[in-house]
Amino acid sequence: MDESEDVPKDFIKLESEKLCVDEVSKLVISPYCGAVSLFIGTTRNNFEGKKVIRLEYEAYTSMAETEIKKICGDVRQKWPSVKHIAVYHRLGVVPISEASVIIAVSSPHRAESLEAVTYCINTLKASVPIWKKEIYEDEYSWKENKECFWANSE
Repeated sequence: MDESEDVPKDFIKLESEKLCVDEVSKLVISPYCGAVSLFIGTTRNNFEGKKVIRLEYEAYTSMAETEIKKICGDVRQKWPSVKHIAVYHRLGVVPISEASVIIAVSSPHRAESLEAVTYCINTLKASVPIWKKEIYEDEYSWKENKECFWANSE
């Protein structure tokens, strides 16, 4: 395979269907890369002593996709050797133990892909308009990301 046939790609998807780790990781595999790094954010069954039943996500979809594209662009500037990036986020109901976000990055060496994945999830939580509602046994709470820049402007 000629490297020109394996041009860097960004795969971005916001969907209400269950996310598949294998599907997302396969998107970023490249014969020119020795590393694929993944972050999988899942729904846990508790928060500060409360039993979590499920999560629900809402997004301003077009703006969220635009912001994720910007994150991918930033990654490519910071780590030019990164080949492919995939950012999949689930919307709607996400049951316990299922993935709400999967981020995958490929690069020739592990350091770049690991750093890029960390940057992606931290920046996504800080800047992308996706909102999380935690449903407990007898109440619910809209959760604010501590990293979110607009949440910290008092």
